[in-house]
Amino acid sequence: MHSIDTGDTAWLLVATALVLLMTPGLALFYGGMVRSKGVLNMIMMSFVAIALVTVVWLIVGYSLVFGDDVGGGLIGGLEHVGMAGIDPGTVHGTVPELLFATFQLTFAILTAALISGAIADRTKFSAWMVFVPIWTLLVYVPVAHWVWGPDGWIAQLGVLDYAGGLVVEIVSGASGLALALVLGERIGFRTEPMRPHNLPFVLLGVGLLWFGWFGFNAGSALGANGTAAAVFVNTLVAGCTGMLGWVVVEQRRDGHPTTFGAASGVVAGLVAITPSCGWVTMLGAAVVGLLAGVVCSFAVGWKFRFGYDDSLDVVGVHLVGGIVGTLAIGLLASQVMTHGPEGLLYGGGLTQLGKQALAVAVVGGYAFGVTYLLGKAITRFVGFRVTAEQETTGVDLALHAESAYEHAVLAHGSPGALGMHGGSGLFGSHGHTTGLFPPRREDESEKPDRDGEPDPQRG
Repeated sequence: MHSIDTGDTAWLLVATALVLLMTPGLALFYGGMVRSKGVLNMIMMSFVAIALVTVVWLIVGYSLVFGDDVGGGLIGGLEHVGMAGIDPGTVHGTVPELLFATFQLTFAILTAALISGAIADRTKFSAWMVFVPIWTLLVYVPVAHWVWGPDGWIAQLGVLDYAGGLVVEIVSGASGLALALVLGERIGFRTEPMRPHNLPFVLLGVGLLWFGWFGFNAGSALGANGTAAAVFVNTLVAGCTGMLGWVVVEQRRDGHPTTFGAASGVVAGLVAITPSCGWVTMLGAAVVGLLAGVVCSFAVGWKFRFGYDDSLDVVGVHLVGGIVGTLAIGLLASQVMTHGPEGLLYGGGLTQLGKQALAVAVVGGYAFGVTYLLGKAITRFVGFRVTAEQETTGVDLALHAESAYEHAVLAHGSPGALGMHGGSGLFGSHGHTTGLFPPRREDESEKPDRDGEPDPQRG
């Protein structure tokens, strides 16, 4: 019978807060990446995911993931519905189970929020609120049980995923790809530049994400111990080499490193080390991060080649980076860290690599298929995409009657506020500008690059 360890509990309390902070960090990261007319909507999609996923998780999600298996490793039971049977004295390992459940909740929140980046600038907020709780139950919950549930079939197979390469990164990336295909391309995709409108937001968001990622990965040790310390170092190293790999590619390919590329490289490295941080040495982590930075810097351009509009490169960074990190376990896993399986480059043969590849295919295929069907259903019965007029005007004004900046809406974003003395003011009845202040054109001087296609990093 385990008892609560105060040191482990203190560390997990901090780690849980760090991971929760990642979602507001993601909101700023994504908010800076979109055009100015969609920044509030982008931020709101992340924030509302906190509320929606929390309700679903505490009512039934936690029980279905970590409850006793009831279906051949496919799903957990309902013994903890509404957190039944769990009180302040209930222990999971050496920490209170209530804390463990909350720590796991923060992972579910971030995974749902990540998907929003693939469908930025064209999504009904009401449809997003319908999508998130249903998706959490149909996609995130089963996969989390398969991989992290004590009796999950992927866990029983011997697949390794320390902190969420399969459960968070590949699931969000594959789901984002599915929704991007369901909603279709943004107006102007491949013909108009869609650069990030606020790079300081992007960098601030990345800073918060990197800070929170130490809780994400090192917190998954569930204790204040040597493993947590090793994972902490691996997380730092991979973020650094990811950034270096990306900016070196930019320098050689484009002739200049960019702040946007540096931020993207950090995220790519952190994504890839997420599944492998507890299984590789520090040198292995450096290789994983570098590989992800290089590969993902090219992968973000695939959307122009293959014709899917992944607005903020969820596929190119999270899906591809998650695959890189998950497969890297089969190459670089060290017995020093795993106390068991070893990767191919450490003499372990192809067995572990094969298990990792199978899990990537199954989880990615399941997340894509179910999300695609759910997206189609919501499109039919609710409507998932805004109208062309709303998209052109901007989803901030069209859906929220607000704007982040004065040049778009004055008087705290209240349409018609300046016309309260009998006139319509600067805005008509639907909040559209009447021409006194013509809407600013984003990056008018931008031109397509040398081969006639938009820069892959323009979103």
